[in-house]
Amino acid sequence: MGALPYRTRLSGRPRLGLAPAGLFLCLAFLLAACAPPPPGPDRLRLTPVAFADLPGWTDDGAAAALPALARSCGRLARLAPSRAIGPDGIGGTAADWRAPCAALDDVPAGDDGAARAYFQRWFLPLRAAGRDGTEGLFTGYFEAELEAARTRGGSYRTPIYRRPPELVLADLGAFDPELRGRRLAGRVVDGRLRPYPDRAAIEDGALAGRGLELFWAKDPVDVFFLQIQGSGRVRLPDGTHARVGYAGHNGHGYVSIGRVLVARGEMDADAVSMQSLRDWMAADTARAAALMRENPAFIFFRELDGPGPMGAAGVALTPGRSLAVDSAFWPYGAPVWIDAGDDRGGPRLRRLMIAQDTGGAIKGPVRGDVFWGFGKDAALRAGTMRMTGGAWLLLPREAAARLP
Repeated sequence: MGALPYRTRLSGRPRLGLAPAGLFLCLAFLLAACAPPPPGPDRLRLTPVAFADLPGWTDDGAAAALPALARSCGRLARLAPSRAIGPDGIGGTAADWRAPCAALDDVPAGDDGAARAYFQRWFLPLRAAGRDGTEGLFTGYFEAELEAARTRGGSYRTPIYRRPPELVLADLGAFDPELRGRRLAGRVVDGRLRPYPDRAAIEDGALAGRGLELFWAKDPVDVFFLQIQGSGRVRLPDGTHARVGYAGHNGHGYVSIGRVLVARGEMDADAVSMQSLRDWMAADTARAAALMRENPAFIFFRELDGPGPMGAAGVALTPGRSLAVDSAFWPYGAPVWIDAGDDRGGPRLRRLMIAQDTGGAIKGPVRGDVFWGFGKDAALRAGTMRMTGGAWLLLPREAAARLP
């Protein structure tokens, strides 16, 4: 979505198993055979460096990242010691994380110096690079809020759908390493996986009458941006709140409405932000409805209990410290140092984050999306963030020592 990354969280997926493995193998073969020859798979290249090489390392309040890391450690602790962490085991094994995670208990809360010493004791930083070098795009996202009711009526007329039971998600990389990071979604019809209805078909009633509505929202634009963010809070008519999170997507490629407007000459590329898009759409609701249908991708939700929002790694996200990455390259739970800035001359974002989420527009070895939390300030920061910079993966020293 240009400055607005399209969220497609992968947590909470039920096991479907609706089609035989051979079907997916055929799909992978056909996809590879019919598409133009790719330039070759991108890969994450890691170069060991010293902590002194991290720009701004001593200036960040590193202690603020420890609660996020502790949440990921809690999940890692439940894995078998031999369990590989990340794609191709790039994050080592769960056993490699046992000692660093246990040592968290000895770090005094709020002590930035002790936090930096902890990371320097247990981790090794590695500079990340991909096909395009060490520089990549960093954007932001937040937890959205919208008004909705549990039943349709009055001004509550736009559905927020739960995941349809027949929806199948296929990770093609599981069948062919050359297709790592590529996924398909659809439904099985007569033993074959077929495309799922796109946004226009769903809005025209493809899912109507099946009882799949979680909530009914007041504003279709709010629902559209909820799908972009992938999670949010629903404010109910009685003043209470419910939380929803990503449950699946229809498999159609995301089309940035900002880029559509820029291509039409209706908006300058430098002016595209969530706020400017909302203003454009509020000025003409009929044109806004048509514009949203330019994006065929559609997101399904589930209602969440407890803390949140939940990231793809299965842990609650921490504002300002949780980072969405491309899970085809990065291991969930790993600390990541980022150094990024924009061309407006503002301060650079140099801070320690934890890889805990992913997104449909978060593609490539050097690509990140910063979670800023909930509320107007978070929405403003996320909606205007578009920076370029670098990333460093921090791995437990034992895991880093085994890298090729």
